Amino acid sequence: MNQKIKDITKAFKPISLQEMDEVSLMNRSDTKFLLPLRQTSEILLDVLNDYSVLEINQDRIMTYNSLYFDTPKHDFYLCHHNGKFNRIKVRIRNYVESKIHFLEVKRKNGKGITKKSRISLEGFERTLSEGSKKFVSQTTKGEFNLKPILENRFNRITLVSKANKERATLDFNLSFKNKTHHKVYNGLAIIEIKQEGVDRNSSIYTALKKRHILPYSISKYCLGMVSLYEGIKYNNFKQKLLKIQTLTA
Repeated sequence: MNQKIKDITKAFKPISLQEMDEVSLMNRSDTKFLLPLRQTSEILLDVLNDYSVLEINQDRIMTYNSLYFDTPKHDFYLCHHNGKFNRIKVRIRNYVESKIHFLEVKRKNGKGITKKSRISLEGFERTLSEGSKKFVSQTTKGEFNLKPILENRFNRITLVSKANKERATLDFNLSFKNKTHHKVYNGLAIIEIKQEGVDRNSSIYTALKKRHILPYSISKYCLGMVSLYEGIKYNNFKQKLLKIQTLTA
C-alpha cells in the first residue's frame, strides 16, 4: 500500500517548502478525517489536478518525529479529554527530511481556531532549556512543570491547493512510544484539511464526502496517551478507539 501511495504522489506537480510557506496558515481552522489507509489512494487520484505536493530533496513522503511534553498530572491531555476550551499542546518536532527541529506550541480556542507558534531548536531537548521554557510561558501566558511524556513518529504527504489558501495533510504509519510501551497503528490514515475558514466545497473535502467519510475529531497526542498509559482516564475516547479498530480490521 505504501508503494502505491508513493507512486501516486509522483504524478502530482511538486511545490517547494518556500512556496508552501506562502500558505503557512499558522492561524487556521483544522478539519480532520479518519479512514483506512487503503482508501487514500483513490482520494489522492480524485484530487490529482487540484493540488500540488510538497517535495524536499526529491522526497514527497516526509517523516516526522515528535516529542510531546505535559505536566506530571497530564493536565494538557485531560483538558482535551474533558472537552475544555483553550487547549494547549507542547512538542518538539523533527522534520526529518528538512533536518530541522522546532519547539511548537499549539493553542485551540472555543471557536475551533488553532494557533501555532514555534521557535527553531538545534535538536530534541529532553529537559527544556531556559529559553524554551520562556517561549512556552510567553506563548501560553502560564507556568507549567513540563516533562517529556511520549514520542510519535509518522509519515506525511502535504498537499497545497492550486486555487485556494488551503493545505491538506495525509498522515500514516503512526507509531507511539514511551519508556515502557510501544504501539503501531498499521492501516490507519488521518487526513487534515487546514483552511482560513471551513470550506466544505474544496476538492479534497468533496472527495471525502463522496465516500461518506465525515469530519472526525482525533488527536494523535491523545491517541498515543491512551495507547501507552494504563489507568489513564479515557472514557470519552472509547468510541474513537472502537472506530479505529473497525477501520483497521
